[in-house]
Amino acid sequence: MKFLAAYTLAPILCFAFQDIGSEYGGLTWLTYGYVAWPMMIAPVLMLVLFLRNRELIRNPHLGANFSQTIKLVAVLYLVWNVIGAIGYSLLAVIPLLSCLTILVADWQLKKQTRA
Repeated sequence: MKFLAAYTLAPILCFAFQDIGSEYGGLTWLTYGYVAWPMMIAPVLMLVLFLRNRELIRNPHLGANFSQTIKLVAVLYLVWNVIGAIGYSLLAVIPLLSCLTILVADWQLKKQTRA
């Protein structure tokens, strides 16, 4: 859960620093790329985290909130990366696919566990 929190908060903090620094601090070197790249890297790292911790989804007693938390964060990054794919770079398709993979694989793992 610590890694998931880091992957979630780091891009948000970069976004806040970019917004405050460029508006009030006069830091012109803080471009939107400073925000976009962490938003695109975090879902790929979350996919690696998801694949390494699949047993937390299969056994809900071990990771009660892991499945819900990673799905919520994946949906949030899905929305931001759709915006990024349209407005910033087509490389945002890779994080989009990572988010969709997390959502579908979570559903499949839960379906296999129930059967």
